[in-house]
Amino acid sequence: MLLANERIPNVPIFLSGAQTADPQSPALYAAKELRYYLDRMTSASFVIEENKADVPGIYVGDIAGIDVSALGDDGFRIVSTGERLYIAGGVRGVIYGVYEFLETLGCRFFTHNCEKIPTKPELTIPDDLDITQKPIVEYREHNYADAVQNPRFSVKCRFNGSSHRIPARMGGHMSYAWFVHTFERMVPPSVYGESHPEYYSLIDGKRVVRDGGRTQLCLTNPQVYDICVEAVRAALKERPDARIISISQNDWHGNCQCENCRRIDEEEGSPAGTLLRFVNRIAEALEDEFPDVIFDTLAYNYSRPAPKITRNRKNVCVRLCSIEACFSHPFETCDDESRNVIRPDGAKANFITDLRDWGKICDRMYIWDYTTCFAHYPTPHPNWRVLQPNIQAMVRNNVRGIFEQANGASRGGVDFNELRLYLISKLLWDPWCDIKKHRDEFMEYYYGDAAPALNEYLELLCDTADRENIHVGFNDNPTHAFLREELLDRYDVLFDKAASAVAGDALRLWRVEKNRLSIRWVRLKRRTMLAGKYDPEEINRFFADWRAFNLSRVDEWCNIETSHRALIEGKWRGVEYFDHWTGEEPELF
Repeated sequence: MLLANERIPNVPIFLSGAQTADPQSPALYAAKELRYYLDRMTSASFVIEENKADVPGIYVGDIAGIDVSALGDDGFRIVSTGERLYIAGGVRGVIYGVYEFLETLGCRFFTHNCEKIPTKPELTIPDDLDITQKPIVEYREHNYADAVQNPRFSVKCRFNGSSHRIPARMGGHMSYAWFVHTFERMVPPSVYGESHPEYYSLIDGKRVVRDGGRTQLCLTNPQVYDICVEAVRAALKERPDARIISISQNDWHGNCQCENCRRIDEEEGSPAGTLLRFVNRIAEALEDEFPDVIFDTLAYNYSRPAPKITRNRKNVCVRLCSIEACFSHPFETCDDESRNVIRPDGAKANFITDLRDWGKICDRMYIWDYTTCFAHYPTPHPNWRVLQPNIQAMVRNNVRGIFEQANGASRGGVDFNELRLYLISKLLWDPWCDIKKHRDEFMEYYYGDAAPALNEYLELLCDTADRENIHVGFNDNPTHAFLREELLDRYDVLFDKAASAVAGDALRLWRVEKNRLSIRWVRLKRRTMLAGKYDPEEINRFFADWRAFNLSRVDEWCNIETSHRALIEGKWRGVEYFDHWTGEEPELF
């Protein structure tokens, strides 16, 4: 099928009349995106017209004879027959179908401002295209700034999670009324703490009542249940667009040890049983009023092990968190027992066991996974070989939604996070995709002639972690053996080689040197903290360059000025100056 030749479009793009007239129609957005990229490729000016059914053309959206009802909101079908191309799909699926079609033509959407769009003055497509896709993972989220701040790029990545804020005309997203760690907002200590300390956790014989999310609720207290039902009802009425609300423990330890809570914990073999019974009751109470809402909770920290008895209701989702896990080895093969969670009976549980246990009993499970070092964002994070096997393990164990938490700095970061985002986007859509092909395509285009040396650097990181069985957590200081001086020297040699290869290519040289900031940060922290060596010129130059690359935080919890002060005063992190749970930081900058 000939689409264009010598700057002349051979066919129009057709939409139904209703979709053409509706500015909020995702199909109209999909058609406009298709028109833009076909224009880019051919320099032919394609037009969008109302559906004429019997003439050659590209048909987008509602198409007679193509049933996509079984593909959900995100699935799509692409079919070409003779002189007609059909792209149909769900609310978001029709847009994803357009991007998939463009990718079959050689387009690649690597970052929000780096796209590979081939030039094809004569553009033809096969007459027998037939592609149907529906993602296994229904909820897909990644919070790196490039995706969060650029909804159009988020759609190209096929993300649909709560942080992406995708407008309805671009397919929308899965909107939360509340997003995790919500006990404090349901029963605020500032409101109830003084008058009703019994609403909060009993720890070592005392009720713990503190603001800033540093307590939990007594989930067997009937008044707590009543207050929470009303709080959740009010939140859902305020957000009629929301389809999920989280009823989940604070980001803190200290589950209640009162007689009633402890009895259920022991009966269930996990505090998750007490929590899940509580959430199930709320979900049941509000089900008739909010039939389309999913009530979400966490299996996190003390609630990570699955309960023996209680199961989630049909409208309850359990979000399992991997925060204690090692991220340099696949969940299924890692032998790091130091990161196990202790059950009420004293038994230890590793993450893969908990994942499998939940997978056997939970028919709607989401995952909160971690993809960076949050204490030191620049630190090389050798998780390149675990991304695919870990996501595959999740899916094999009944997981239906995944949030891959990333460097959340507002202006992005280093450590090849753009590549990591791209690969994660591909894996969340298809966990069994050819990840090597996707990585090679990104590296070759984004880094050009620097790609071979940079690939060697990434492989050396992972080789060292594998060979020496180095376990890496989500929040570690840069003291691991794969960051020792001898290896930092080898990494710098590879960055030198990469920089030399693109010395005449200003854009790709900039990208190389931006990522070299990882090595520079690790050297600074190790020299100051481990060797007590301070070079004012080196320190000043690093922070000047960090700013020059338009970067913000090096630490999840504090600004760059506080991180600088921590470094020169011999502290690992700026959070040592303030309470990062309440955000009370000295007014020095």
